[in-house]
Amino acid sequence: MSVLLIFIDGLGIGTRGEHNPLSRLGAQASPLAFFADEEPELPFGGVLARTDACLGVEGRPQSASGQTTILTGVNAPALLGHHKQGFPNEQLREIIREHSIFRQLKRAGIGPNAFANAYTPRFFQSRPRWVSATTVAVEAAGLRFRELADLKANRAVYQDFTNGLVIDAGFDVERRTPEEAAGVLAAIVAEHQFTLYEYFITDRVGHAQDMDGALRVLAALAAFVRSVLATVNLRSTTVILTSDHGNVEDLSFRNHTRNPVPTLAWGARRAEVQRRVRTLADITPTITHILTRQETTHA
Repeated sequence: MSVLLIFIDGLGIGTRGEHNPLSRLGAQASPLAFFADEEPELPFGGVLARTDACLGVEGRPQSASGQTTILTGVNAPALLGHHKQGFPNEQLREIIREHSIFRQLKRAGIGPNAFANAYTPRFFQSRPRWVSATTVAVEAAGLRFRELADLKANRAVYQDFTNGLVIDAGFDVERRTPEEAAGVLAAIVAEHQFTLYEYFITDRVGHAQDMDGALRVLAALAAFVRSVLATVNLRSTTVILTSDHGNVEDLSFRNHTRNPVPTLAWGARRAEVQRRVRTLADITPTITHILTRQETTHA
């Protein structure tokens, strides 16, 4: 039994309308086509759990506290008393170091586990002062960071799975189609019990209120997810897709939304995901539950 968690930054459940690029894409947006007050028709037998990202705290959900909550099962905004934007502060980093999904699985003897994203040499040469929640989680568990050599050897996926951004930054790598990138991710999943992949361009185009960019990004992302689902073994793998807050589903303004976010699930234990996940704090406990109960259960 294995689990793939695909984290998509800034993807909420909005309403149909001119400001929602998912509405404009129509069938091309499947399996990301979900809307408020509508039951989605997800391919590959997928199910949707509408997930609270506000977590009982006033204000708009933010990335640092939302991602910390997803990766740990700890209600980070409630502990802070507010939603934290950007990158985790020291209090959030301490929560991740102690409670991250990678640490919990390691303690339970579950593995091997992987963060599928590649880092460019610039990260190692001049480490930024502020790092993502996923970076803190990988370091705390002693996992290896995947590098440019892994990306070139089809052992990693860049945060822009087409490699367009890393090529634009001047690195010598091949451009990938969504289908090619999905094949690389599926191969990583086949070798690990838990795999995390992170994608955050959706949040960027949401903040930019860039409809044309959002349409391109979401169409490619939908093709990538479809190809992942077509390639992994869904009889033995549970694929979960979730987000930290809404944004790109409503381009009428630049801020995050208070909309619920999707937790989508496919594969062997999808029914358990749908039944157990109500808030972002339920993601990690659900994954650890699935992976520590190794008997095969078909939904």
